[in-house]
This record gives sequence, C-alpha cells and structure tokens, in this order.
Amino acid sequence: MTDQQFKRNIAFKLRVGELLLGKPIFDQEKFLFLELGNKKISRVNLVGNIVDKYESEGEKNYVFLTLDDGSGQIKIKSFGDDSKKFKNLTQGQTVAIIGTMRNWNDETYVQPEIIKEMDSKYLLIRKLELEKDRKEHAPKIEKEEIKALKDKILDEIKKAENEGGMETDKIIMDFREASPDIINQEIKKLLEEGIIFEPRPGKLRYLG
Repeated sequence: MTDQQFKRNIAFKLRVGELLLGKPIFDQEKFLFLELGNKKISRVNLVGNIVDKYESEGEKNYVFLTLDDGSGQIKIKSFGDDSKKFKNLTQGQTVAIIGTMRNWNDETYVQPEIIKEMDSKYLLIRKLELEKDRKEHAPKIEKEEIKALKDKILDEIKKAENEGGMETDKIIMDFREASPDIINQEIKKLLEEGIIFEPRPGKLRYLG
C-alpha cells in the first residue's frame, strides 16, 4: 500500500473504551465507519496488551487477537496471507496497532495493517497523551452551565430508574457539549452528596 493510500483516512488515536461507544454506520449491508461524536472513524491507532490469541491450523489462514488497554477489549482479526506476519505475536505483549475498522455479524473489530511490539510503558504514555489532548481541546464551560449540566445528568439518571439505572459511558456520550472530565467531576459530586449511588462500577442509580 502506498503512502498516499495510507493518508486517505486518518488513523485516529483512541482508547478501546471510546471505540466501543461508537455507532457502526452502514450503507445497506456494507459497513462504512464508526460514528463517535463528530468523528467518522474508519482507521485507528491503538496501544494495548494482547490478552488472548487464536490462530488457524488448517487451510484457512487467520489470526485473532484480543487487545486490552485498560478501558476495554476489542478483537484484532487478520485473514489470509496477511495473517502470516502476525503469527509470532504472543499473549502478554504490549503492541501498537494501526488498522481498519470492520463490523461483521454485530461485532466491531480491527483488521490490522501494522502491529509493532512496544515497551509496556507506552500503554500509560498513550493514556496520558489522550487525556492531555482531551483537556486541551475541551470547550470552556461557565459555572452556570456546569450547574445546568449537573441538573441534566441527574434528570437522566432519574429517568433511567425504571431500567435499573444508567451507565456512566452513556451519559458521557449523551452530553457531547461537555468533556468527559467535567461530566465525571459532576457525577462524583452527586455521589458525594448522596443524591445518586453506584451499585457497581460504571452504573448509576438515583437515591434522592
């Protein structure tokens, strides 16, 4: 593949947890991209640990990896002759992956173009890099807007009581006007005030 073809679509640097929140967009049955906020993601740049590996032993060549970066897990699938260059990878390695997003049978996965072994410290470096980038690009919010946001978050959690509560990740996706850091900060305040509680990590319920 030429450099020009590589430049056709940006390989977004993301965490796996963010990817899992993306909405698969199709043209009829053909998968086009993942929609995440205002991003249309067709290629990604990930750093994570290989926590599982499965490869074929028969005529069909394929290598399936499970990548975990601490925010979630996603499958990495390579087929045919391409898979041969990834057979030496092993469980426990930290790797950087550039690849194309795919969705088949309701499963979103990555088809790798490049997988490169990295030092394990790069997992933390990537996490800090993305958190810094998010803070720098987060819009400034006035105190009145933060109070209104807190009220909106509480309303959403109240409405979700009939369904057994609401996931923190869903709140972050629903309120795109605020950064995840600010949303988490307001959720923490509601927890500390005893207005909501967390029956399990990432699940929020109204206490009143």
